[in-house]
Amino acid sequence: MSSTDVMVSRDRRIATVARSVRLVPALLASVLTLAGCGGGVHGAPGGSGVRDPYFPKAGNGGYDVAHYGLRLSYDPDAHHLTGTATVTARATQDLSAFNLDLEGLEVERVTVGGETARWNRAGQELTVRPHTDIDRDDTFRVTVRYSGAPETLTDPDGSREGWLRTSDGVLALGEPTGSMTWFPGNHHPSDKAAYDLTVTVPQGLRAVSNGELRSERTARGRTTYVWHTGEPMASYLATLAIGRFDISRSSTRDGLPVYTAVDPAEAGASRPVLGRIPEVLRWAERRFGPYPFSSTGAIVDRAADLGYALETQTRPVFPGAPDLTLLVHELAHQWYGDSVSPKSWRDMWLNEGFATYAEWLWEEDHGGKSAQETFDALYSGGHFDTEEAGESVWAFPPADPPSAARISDAPVYWRGAMVLQKVRQTVGDEQFWRILKGWAAAYRHGNADTADFTAYVEEQAPGKDFGGIWEDWLYGEGKPERP
Repeated sequence: MSSTDVMVSRDRRIATVARSVRLVPALLASVLTLAGCGGGVHGAPGGSGVRDPYFPKAGNGGYDVAHYGLRLSYDPDAHHLTGTATVTARATQDLSAFNLDLEGLEVERVTVGGETARWNRAGQELTVRPHTDIDRDDTFRVTVRYSGAPETLTDPDGSREGWLRTSDGVLALGEPTGSMTWFPGNHHPSDKAAYDLTVTVPQGLRAVSNGELRSERTARGRTTYVWHTGEPMASYLATLAIGRFDISRSSTRDGLPVYTAVDPAEAGASRPVLGRIPEVLRWAERRFGPYPFSSTGAIVDRAADLGYALETQTRPVFPGAPDLTLLVHELAHQWYGDSVSPKSWRDMWLNEGFATYAEWLWEEDHGGKSAQETFDALYSGGHFDTEEAGESVWAFPPADPPSAARISDAPVYWRGAMVLQKVRQTVGDEQFWRILKGWAAAYRHGNADTADFTAYVEEQAPGKDFGGIWEDWLYGEGKPERP
């Protein structure tokens, strides 16, 4: 969400090695067929959760996903989803069992390497026991058939995510854990993967997702769409919009495909802003480096059906027609949040602080206030209309939100951006521009946390002292004293 709206609602939104898309076909070809009963039990169960500080049950231990193959069919009138998820992963330990996150829905059958596997459910945990233990570093494929009525979740902060029903279909949004309501997987941002999604819906409805549309075919009153996302993606950034949309296909000056899907009621108001996507991306590449994905675009649904924006990878979602500032914010997330994703939900400021700072830079570069002027107004309390809003910026340190309900509060956005301005003050503009681009390049398609960021900045400017910035602005309680 635009930082200008964070007081009213919020923008929804860790180092694993980035996997090249060229490795996915070879990885799929190397899948082991796990058969037979010999060898005895030598593995141990993978962990149920990765001990995220705010969502301890999110994600799972013992494996690393490389690819999700999802085949879905949805009937909006009956609110019924039928799905087959094929998850290709590498074991990071000897495994006798492993977990997938899946909220609700009925599991009908599970296989591992083509062999029927035992399984059981406990809350969001689907525990799978393969026919034979899986050796560390082996690649395996688990297939889950499931169906039912997908759920909508209420987050600790009161916002809604997961499978959100709309006036003409559905919108699936996943930050922080909602993706587990429509497909089983390792639902934590620290495990990113490629995706292939095939979804069938009633004829007349569109199904829009991340990446590139590979095919669209209609038969017997139903239309099937095939979407491909080759670059690694955290599951919370996966989306699926089903409904009636006006579709626009174009490309940037450099040939990057632009695909936008807009609810007809929002088409007129959205057109002028969405038409500036190529312009915003050209500007962002000058500031942040090469665009990290193979397509771009947007999804605009009715505000009444949604209520917040989210930086879903390659195709941000907007609640009604966005303004230019919100477009800049969500497109900046494609570098900071989508390509460089957080290791844990404690690191949200690396998403939101950077995207908020991008708003400041856009304004500075286009004849408005400088980033320093925005910083000064925030510090003095004059930026917002109310004293309460101004004080909320200092409620807690941006790198250490007090609870899961606070990971998208004002300090994460505004004070996070102020940390970046303090770095800029310390190193000067020329070095700061190198840091912005270098950070996006160093962790491209990977994950990072706050310690990675502070270490990177210190490495890039070894003669500078950042101790006060980290202590007072990043981790300090209350409003720092201003020299």
